[in-house]
Amino acid sequence: MNDILVNDKFLIEDYYNKINNLIIKSKINVVKNINYEMVNLYYNIGAIINEMIEKYNLINSQNEIIKVFSLKLTKEFGEGFSVPNLKKMKKFYLTYKSGSTLWNQLSWSHNRLIMNIPNEEKRNFYLQEAIKSKWSVRQLERQINSFYYERLLSTSNEYKDDVRNEINTLEKQENIKDFIKNPYVLEFLDIKDKRFLEKDLENNLLEHLKEFLLELGRGFSFVARQKRIDADGDNFYIDLVFYNYVLKCFVLIDLKLEKLTHQDIGQMDFYVRYFDNEIKESSDNPTIGIILCSAKNDTIVKYSILNDSNKIFASKYQLYLPSEKEFIKEIKKFQN
Repeated sequence: MNDILVNDKFLIEDYYNKINNLIIKSKINVVKNINYEMVNLYYNIGAIINEMIEKYNLINSQNEIIKVFSLKLTKEFGEGFSVPNLKKMKKFYLTYKSGSTLWNQLSWSHNRLIMNIPNEEKRNFYLQEAIKSKWSVRQLERQINSFYYERLLSTSNEYKDDVRNEINTLEKQENIKDFIKNPYVLEFLDIKDKRFLEKDLENNLLEHLKEFLLELGRGFSFVARQKRIDADGDNFYIDLVFYNYVLKCFVLIDLKLEKLTHQDIGQMDFYVRYFDNEIKESSDNPTIGIILCSAKNDTIVKYSILNDSNKIFASKYQLYLPSEKEFIKEIKKFQN
């Protein structure tokens, strides 16, 4: 009987997987603990350096003091305690000495990026989003460089205060407008020629689905492309369908290469209503529709359902990362 059990491949595989998962989980916990200890160490080193400088009024001599610390620490503990690094630790402490403690849930590399953001509100937003969305360092850097925070706030002046209030707490009911950006930055696409078709844009988005999901934001999962709707024998096709498990609703995306038209808005309104009535489950929240277009007509937006809708949105897309100057110009244009 024992020999049969030993030779049972399925039984062996089952218990091997249990051991394998246990080891992987343990390694992950070790990494997390090491990261937690390292970040706390750097924070406390920064606190001690700052305490000495402030207590004895040594601001004018702080560079020399840090150099001495660097030489002694490097000699005893090896690399990692260079002058620039010790200065970063001091800055790290000063950044958070009387504020958020979320920093200890992120790596030192994450924190080095975030602590360089001077605005506290913006800094706290990136802390929270990096934790909730489990952004890698590269993803965090991309979101900062593409003005992720500003694009969320720029969605509508009318709701700016609401979005800010939402950002200030982690335990909140999710706001739909927290998930809609303007513009969407699609610099990761392989579209070099300006003369491309909507199907080329759609194909590229799906070929770079991982990057597109990052740009869409937290909680999105891909459902379908060219989703067919049958309306009494007439067929219509929705470009892209996603489901957001945070908002608990379907998100429909229609791609438009040209400037937004009222026909585009009416079409999306039809798609959203159809999904709400025919496809979504009773446990799902109302469907959201996003029209991604190359340009928006402000008058059409003002005098259409887009002006006060919390279900249908229109956002521009661009195929390159904006410079800060370009972004500020775009935001001012949008806010007028």
